[in-house]
Amino acid sequence: MAGTTPLERSALLVVAALTVLAGWANYGAWAPVPRFAIATLALAGLAWVVSFATEQLGERFGPGVTGMMQSTLGNLPELFVVIFALQKGELVVAQTAIVGSILANALLVLGLVIVVGARRSPGGLMIFSKRLPNDTATLLQVTVFIIVLLGLSLATHDPASHHVQAISIVGAICLLVVYFTWVVPYLRSDELPGAGEAHGTRPVPRLSFALTLALLVVGGVASAFVSDWFVNGLEPAIMILHISQAFAGLVIVAIAGNAVENTAGLVLSYKRRSDLAISVVKNSVAQIAAFLFPLLVLVSFALKTTLTFALAPVYIGALALAALSLWQVTGDGEAAEFEGWALVALYVILATLTLYE
Repeated sequence: MAGTTPLERSALLVVAALTVLAGWANYGAWAPVPRFAIATLALAGLAWVVSFATEQLGERFGPGVTGMMQSTLGNLPELFVVIFALQKGELVVAQTAIVGSILANALLVLGLVIVVGARRSPGGLMIFSKRLPNDTATLLQVTVFIIVLLGLSLATHDPASHHVQAISIVGAICLLVVYFTWVVPYLRSDELPGAGEAHGTRPVPRLSFALTLALLVVGGVASAFVSDWFVNGLEPAIMILHISQAFAGLVIVAIAGNAVENTAGLVLSYKRRSDLAISVVKNSVAQIAAFLFPLLVLVSFALKTTLTFALAPVYIGALALAALSLWQVTGDGEAAEFEGWALVALYVILATLTLYE
């Protein structure tokens, strides 16, 4: 492919081979653990393909638009995983996949991006625009507000606790309205260079527009198939491996489904493109919390299992504390290495807890 390096061409071939192998394993009824492992690798690989193509497409725009595109297309695998999980009656997996994606991006991925960015920045301090971190914290807090209210209602058994679905529908619609009233002005105000961009230069796209779109379409379609195979192998695999559904959703599904943010955020942070690195991760947090979650709540009413904003108390607490931590660390537009490690530590503690759920 013109414009790609030998390493990138090799990576694309490996992802294609893994995708074919995942389909063979699924329809050939392989043993659960190998089938699940191959599907996980293929899902992460396809997320990288989407990330790579979106980065090339995004070089034609500013950091806000690029981050939004990478987050939107990068969340396709997770969207498909949750839909297939709900269709197969796997409510715990679906819930923890969404919560896990929010927490994995807000704590683990963002923490690692800050660690890398701070180490690569003069003075050991990663500098970026304040607007997106504060906007993300606001959107996450609106989502958490709905979740906490429902949790308190169910815990006290008040009359509203008998109308969880109706409250979830209203909450989902309100969240989507808030999200769109934020995202449209945000994208219109996108500027280059960003506050933290090195030298204020925009890299030149290496791939043609047609090839970039082809990679995006193929990656998105393949993600839908692999997500179905992933969910098919999930339940038998976690039974054999003796891990909880909560750990599978919160850690395995979340990390595999968010490989775009894992890869793109770290690479951009290493390149000292601070605003774009933060934009990719923060846009994903905002999008999952205020767009994907409410959208899936509404879509789930047409599926086998209904998704609502009613979550287990431990996840309610984790989301509330994560929202506060997110604002505390990034709200001032700068972050030191130890703050990144602090976010990673929070995620590791939560992941350990889910092992015993």
